[in-house]
Amino acid sequence: MAWWERWDDLAASLAERFPRAAELMLEAKEDVLAFRHFPKQHWKKVWSTNLLDRVNEEVKRRTRVVGIFPNDAAITRLVGAVLLEQDEHWQLEGRRMFSAESMVAIHSLEELPVQPSLQEAAA
Repeated sequence: MAWWERWDDLAASLAERFPRAAELMLEAKEDVLAFRHFPKQHWKKVWSTNLLDRVNEEVKRRTRVVGIFPNDAAITRLVGAVLLEQDEHWQLEGRRMFSAESMVAIHSLEELPVQPSLQEAAA
């Protein structure tokens, strides 16, 4: 059984006892399972937020050291410097999230199924 069928089966099993949860699952199916539009070798990296969490922790650590910023531009400079430093670190160590070869396999936007935007869905 494929994972998208399992999603539907789980929603159906919840429908009797938890109808709102089943409805939310069916509404969120495309968003939650969006990773499937990437090549399979990217799936594990796409659904993990470890990399993003690590960068956010470094930004928090550096901003706590400063404490009070004189203006918004100072915050922007510090966060930009942290992000640039992280990018250089990844490039020099060769720890790219995705290889250039695997990026070629990603579908173009035109090939992806059209989903309504959040604003359209809310209307």
